[in-house]
Amino acid sequence: MSETKRQKQVAGLINEELNDIFLRMGLNMQDGGMVSISTVKITPDLFDARVYLSIFKVPDPQAVLLRFEEKNKEIRKELGKRTRHQLRSIPELKFFIDDTLDYVFKMEELFEKIKKEEGK
Repeated sequence: MSETKRQKQVAGLINEELNDIFLRMGLNMQDGGMVSISTVKITPDLFDARVYLSIFKVPDPQAVLLRFEEKNKEIRKELGKRTRHQLRSIPELKFFIDDTLDYVFKMEELFEKIKKEEGK
């Protein structure tokens, strides 16, 4: 089922605000790598938000995800302050690792391998 217009609006608002919150809290740089929000998906009832994090050049992505879970309450509180006039209730935030970049790199490696084998 596709997202409604309101879901897209709320997801966009949350994405924008969380990017700023991460920047101000210093969460966008972790262990010498970079963390950014790739997408935000919100449930039709607007009570749960799935935040997909793109983690680049970080040795242990699971540890970074754990840090975000530990700071979840603080992040949600700050999000509530920023969006109190736009949203009636602040959605519960759930963080996930977005592995599409890893998938893309793996596919590119496979294509290069196939090209080399065809050239022989």
